[in-house]
Amino acid sequence: MQVLLSRAVGGPETLTLEEMPDPAPGPGEVLIEVAACGVNFPDLLLIQDLYQARPSRPFAPGAEVAGVVAAVGPNVEGFTPGDRVIGRTGWGGMAEKIVLDAGRCTRIPAAMPLDQAAVFLFTYATAYFALVTRGRLVAGETVLVLGAAGGVGIAAVQIAKALGARVVAAASSLDKLAFAREQGADDGLVYPEQAGIEEGRAFARSLKGAVGAAGADIIVDPVGGPVAEPALRAIAEGGRYLVLGFTAGIPAVPLNLPLLKSCDILGVNWRTFATAHAAGNEANQRELFRLYESGRIAPAITARYPLARGGEAIARLRDRSALGKVVVTMPGSPALLSPADG
Repeated sequence: MQVLLSRAVGGPETLTLEEMPDPAPGPGEVLIEVAACGVNFPDLLLIQDLYQARPSRPFAPGAEVAGVVAAVGPNVEGFTPGDRVIGRTGWGGMAEKIVLDAGRCTRIPAAMPLDQAAVFLFTYATAYFALVTRGRLVAGETVLVLGAAGGVGIAAVQIAKALGARVVAAASSLDKLAFAREQGADDGLVYPEQAGIEEGRAFARSLKGAVGAAGADIIVDPVGGPVAEPALRAIAEGGRYLVLGFTAGIPAVPLNLPLLKSCDILGVNWRTFATAHAAGNEANQRELFRLYESGRIAPAITARYPLARGGEAIARLRDRSALGKVVVTMPGSPALLSPADG
């Protein structure tokens, strides 16, 4: 089988396409013929040794896959060859085949294309866990989404709208803001080009104007960096600030702000939740599939790359040019992919 491997610390250009023997499932495991692999920011961090998990090399990036069960190992219940599934891999997904513990796999709805399934698990599960489990979202609240045109951002926009919230999007360009509006955002604004003190204050005033006098009930922040403090200044009293990541760097936020607003700053680590609270994660997944089947949410795939060009797919996240989701497809993958979205 073909695998895209990281053999040395570095950027996406260091990845190499190689042949490896097909894996075989052991007890409690399933072998998946991979159709597509979702691309996420941790893939970039992993190959640079900047992520909290550091797999031994060589390894393939790719934290989520969708495909068809090709074989099952001993003592596996609930899966048979031919089942269409998504798999939570951590890494290893950019390969034609992968072996996973059966507990990391979930069947997908019959009408769900495999490429959409491949980008559904990581971002939508993270956004739902953030908004509902951690953020306690209530219909009618105002949600501010930073990085609103990215994978997690678009998922948060769609889920918040589906659950009855008013959504304000913030993005780094007019094109990205327009994309977020297409996905359901009610209002939005663009980050300042400069990151100085005066620009930050002006951005905070703009955010307050966009979210309304009462402030944002929930702020979804996968960005960090210089936009975090202005966003926090626009939070409502008793609001919830959800920390999902730091694509623009780890921010320095004055702690007098949460004191003044009596707000919560909440970390969102979906990976830990999915492992430690399997029943809660499964319940969230069922609700996400229900929202998908009702047509209220759907992954916005804007770029597809073959496995041989998987490094280019990851590079789209490095240069922050990606809108929505980017997916890597496998040679000879099952012909159950959706039409191109962009």
